[in-house]
Amino acid sequence: MQCFDEAVAGGAARYKAVELMGLSERTVKRWRQADGLVTTDRRPLAKPAEQPHQLTVAEEVAILATCNQQEYRSLPPSQIVPKLADKGIYLASESSFYRVLKKHQQQNHRGRMKPRRKVPEPTSFTATAPNQVWSWDISYCPSAVRGQHWYLYLVLDIYSRKVVAWEVHSAESGLLAKQLIERALLREGCWHKPPVLHSDNGAPMTSHTLRARLAELGMPMSHSRPRVSNDNPYSESMFRTLKYCPAWPSKGFASLADVRDWMLVFERGYNSQHLHSGINFVTPSVRHAGKDMEQLQHRKWVYEAAKRRNPRRWSRATRNWEPVGAVSLNPGKLQEIELNKSAA
Repeated sequence: MQCFDEAVAGGAARYKAVELMGLSERTVKRWRQADGLVTTDRRPLAKPAEQPHQLTVAEEVAILATCNQQEYRSLPPSQIVPKLADKGIYLASESSFYRVLKKHQQQNHRGRMKPRRKVPEPTSFTATAPNQVWSWDISYCPSAVRGQHWYLYLVLDIYSRKVVAWEVHSAESGLLAKQLIERALLREGCWHKPPVLHSDNGAPMTSHTLRARLAELGMPMSHSRPRVSNDNPYSESMFRTLKYCPAWPSKGFASLADVRDWMLVFERGYNSQHLHSGINFVTPSVRHAGKDMEQLQHRKWVYEAAKRRNPRRWSRATRNWEPVGAVSLNPGKLQEIELNKSAA
């Protein structure tokens, strides 16, 4: 306090003086009594207050043990919490999971993400049910030989995020793309009422073979702007999920057959087991079949039961387990499109 008084008397600002001393202004005020005398530092004797809703040591241990299980160790809390809710288990909130993992230095960040770029939004379509808007693209699947790769054709339903069709070939071709779309329409039973098909401006996507066949089927086409990957976000996000999967072979595939076998396993896991964050952590197959409302209602019941058992832990409502509604492809100019349609 003597050093503080000397600094202030010499013209130093109070906040700067306490900052250099590693203190706060509130601490200095508390140390100095009303009569000008200085009290002793009572901080070492103070006991931290225990909040009634604070996690116990046993609960923290249970969270860490769950996150390190074989089933959950590759998943973030945003995936773990819904999976536990499906089993009727509630340990803590998602934020508590993150907080406990950070406390014990088990929370890591994916550092390969690139910063986002702001670009004008393109035209849009909205899906209120499955098989209304599809997004498709082609991506490379590398081999163990440098310079050799195969092409993954993949069609995705933007409403449910379900992989409705895929194929792996050794070349890019409009004919192969046409055959893939035909098989996807037959598989989903929407041959007579085809959805909108969105893609980028690659050669197979804009080929005369594909465009002519889609025109015969009455299937509307939509394309991204050149060199703007964000115009086809669902396919790009799908390929990122696929290639950042822990089972993705970092040294490449041995053969074309290996790629197809790997994709068979991935499709089953992605459609039937992967809890997608964009549809409130239900699987694409459940969403595609229209059963997501029932599953989310069960999770809501689990959380409400947990709140009744320990109401002091919740200062607000329980987590929102409402189903996701309509899904839009690049919704920035949706209103403009609707106005143009009404004017036409």
